[in-house]
Amino acid sequence: MIRLGALGVGLLFVITLLWGVIQPREAVAPDPVKALHKHPQEIEWTTNGVFGKFDRKQMQRGFQVYKEICSACHSIHRVAFRDLAALGFSAPEIKAIAAGYDIATIDDKTGEPTTRKGLPADKFPLIYPNEIAARAAQNGALPPDLSLITKAREDGPNYVHSLITGYADAPANWKVPDGLYYNPYFRSLNVAMPPPLAADDQITYVDGTKATKDQMARDVATFLTWTAEPKLEARKETGVAAIAFLLILTALGYLSYRKVWADVKRKPAAV
Repeated sequence: MIRLGALGVGLLFVITLLWGVIQPREAVAPDPVKALHKHPQEIEWTTNGVFGKFDRKQMQRGFQVYKEICSACHSIHRVAFRDLAALGFSAPEIKAIAAGYDIATIDDKTGEPTTRKGLPADKFPLIYPNEIAARAAQNGALPPDLSLITKAREDGPNYVHSLITGYADAPANWKVPDGLYYNPYFRSLNVAMPPPLAADDQITYVDGTKATKDQMARDVATFLTWTAEPKLEARKETGVAAIAFLLILTALGYLSYRKVWADVKRKPAAV
């Protein structure tokens, strides 16, 4: 009797399971964010590939874009002024750039907080002293430090370029809250940052390059690629040298193998 009861329970369980499998499922509502979100545009950067290198002129233009546009809200606190030598700036130019910033310090005589002119050894100062001050100044939003932004975001330089050039009017089926802006390349589509590149010729490049929105976006993305990975060229050169060394070592090993075993292979096998 117990055995029949257990069999009945098992049969009922199997029937219930099969019934759940064959029943049509309710349609899942599509995620509107995924439907509207776009992947960054693929761009051929000079740093791409095994032999990729930085374009010094482009990095200098990118630094100019950062300084004149992005630095109003975003810091690059992990970068020291003297690091700009890698961009092709001379020592006097770096000294002049550093002197244009006020660095927080302590007065040696009074012990009170004060400021002094920047030195090449200093790092770029923070735009806001702390997160609370940053959010208070940006209506609750927190502008990230851009030093490592191209490493912190998937598809780094492509993402930076697409984000700052991708502002558009929201589609009819998408609501943008007050104070936010529609950008299909941003993860939530609504971003607190106003369009940083409002129009062409927003700045005047020192080298005379035409400052289109696309050009400025490419330049600052290249500059931020460098801030995130300043040793990129050295890393690639080391990798190429290591691969070349291993190939040569492999060839020498093979030739040595042929030399050592040549006489053994020619000898007839013992009967």
